[in-house]
Amino acid sequence: MQDTPPSVPDFTQWPSFPFEGDIRVKQLDDPVPVEPPRRGEADRECTACNAPDEAYIWVGERWRVRTMDRPTGLPMVLILESRSHLDLGDLPNLLAAELGVMTVRLERAIRSLDGVARVHVNRWGDGSAHLHMWFLARPYGRLQLRGTFLSLWDSILPPISEERWRENLAMVAAWLAEFGGRPLAEPPRIQWQAPSSLSSPSSESAAEEPEEEAASVIEAADEIPESDPAEAVETVGDTENGSTTDDDPSDDGRARAEEDAEDASGEDVPDPDDRGGRARHDESASEDANTSAERATGEDDGTTPNAVGRPTASGPGSAG
Repeated sequence: MQDTPPSVPDFTQWPSFPFEGDIRVKQLDDPVPVEPPRRGEADRECTACNAPDEAYIWVGERWRVRTMDRPTGLPMVLILESRSHLDLGDLPNLLAAELGVMTVRLERAIRSLDGVARVHVNRWGDGSAHLHMWFLARPYGRLQLRGTFLSLWDSILPPISEERWRENLAMVAAWLAEFGGRPLAEPPRIQWQAPSSLSSPSSESAAEEPEEEAASVIEAADEIPESDPAEAVETVGDTENGSTTDDDPSDDGRARAEEDAEDASGEDVPDPDDRGGRARHDESASEDANTSAERATGEDDGTTPNAVGRPTASGPGSAG
């Protein structure tokens, strides 16, 4: 007959306990006669011994510090490991003394980060035979995260931003490097774009610059039909000037109007903006006026105007 499950302990009522509601205690399994080997024991490979230095944020002659493969809910979670394949109880006096120094040094480095109130130091060792100490940073002001459930909250809270995570890693690595070793964590890179040259941008580049700055244009383009960029720019320019193609007295509009007038009258219409055209037009008008006067005079003196409106004078070589 199975034992009756114990009642829920009092710590489930603590403010730091991350769960609420109906909770039931699991049945305790029977003990095993022989425990299975941990990683790094018997014929099982050791993950820490096979990991290269590049997998760590700081490395020294006898110690290495690594982190998780991605940001978690706490500002910082780090693991201190010995280079030698030793467990806590197997450390010689030199490494045992250095473990105390490294623990204090790493705790100070993590506590120096912005928004960190306390650093929890834990060692379990049930999964690996290689010594590894856990350092968990508790956020400042989060009193509900105090106590023994901080490691649970780390998996429950939303992860911090990767930029902040990498910045914290770089600061801790630089702190440790002040006492020796080699920092391998780099701060996040600045996201910026440099111009291709130092010369002044051309008018074409200047016209395209607003489209490059508006990052949301690409997203919005998926919701509207595609059009010719040149037509779109022309339409935008006409709209900004407060006119449309039909109302704009542009060169194309004038050319079409002149062609229509030429077809109707059979004469060339001078360009209002062409000063030479105006002069020629005035000269033509003057000649027409003179021709009319000469025609009237010719009628009086008996001369006959020719095809261009000029009088035909009698002289040597003339017919008749």
